[in-house]
Amino acid sequence: MQIKFFRAIWGMEEPTLSANLLKIKQAGYEGVEMMVPLEQTAREELRDLLEEFNLDLIASQWAASGSTFSDYLRSFEEHLYTNALLKPLFSNSQTGKDYYTLDQTTQLIQRAAEIAQETGVPVLHETHRGKFTFHTRNTEYFLQKFPDLRLAADFSHWCNVCESYLEDQPEIMALAISRVDHLHARVGHTQSAQVSDPRAPEWQEALQHHLNWWDAIVNTHRQKGTEVFTICPEFGPYPYMPEEPYSRQPLANLWEINLYMKDLLQKRYAQG
Repeated sequence: MQIKFFRAIWGMEEPTLSANLLKIKQAGYEGVEMMVPLEQTAREELRDLLEEFNLDLIASQWAASGSTFSDYLRSFEEHLYTNALLKPLFSNSQTGKDYYTLDQTTQLIQRAAEIAQETGVPVLHETHRGKFTFHTRNTEYFLQKFPDLRLAADFSHWCNVCESYLEDQPEIMALAISRVDHLHARVGHTQSAQVSDPRAPEWQEALQHHLNWWDAIVNTHRQKGTEVFTICPEFGPYPYMPEEPYSRQPLANLWEINLYMKDLLQKRYAQG
């Protein structure tokens, strides 16, 4: 099984999209994870740069908005259709709100599946605070309701929401792991969705819990014969990355941390 590593545009600091994508390419990533612009000129620029640098695209959906559910649904549809215009590997969607009703969330999941069928671009739903996947139990409900629902796993959020490393929820974790098609390799802990530096000794327990989940995800795909699996090390900038008071200097180097995570997992999963 080939594992492709992606870099999120989130947290990149070069002055232009071209410079950011070049840096991503030169660092050995196979692709970029980012939102496809709604505006045509910006979208065409992204398309051309992806071709120039020979980078794959995972299209993120996090910007859907609206003061009513109907408004949100229209925005959600617009972003998924726009993502599909650039033919990404898939859309990774932060879907809905944690306070939407079960019926409203059901509508969003069904609509995403319809758009995926119509466009040929799969839609994964990311486990994320504030979305319908904010919590293990809520996600379990929809995984059981929709046997074809697939996830992008960022379990750091669940550690934060549940204030635990989820040791007491093995059945839910096993179900979630069985539905994961993309991995956000960020390490969280019981009070935050991101440790300051996964290389530090004080965060090795948190890292090991995440590695155990990630190993299970990768092994699941190897066993079922998946040809390509995608991983995006996704440590992010402030306020995910803590800063020194007053000086506001980050506690660690974000670029280096994501490279460390990429290199760690490349070596860990090199065989097979």
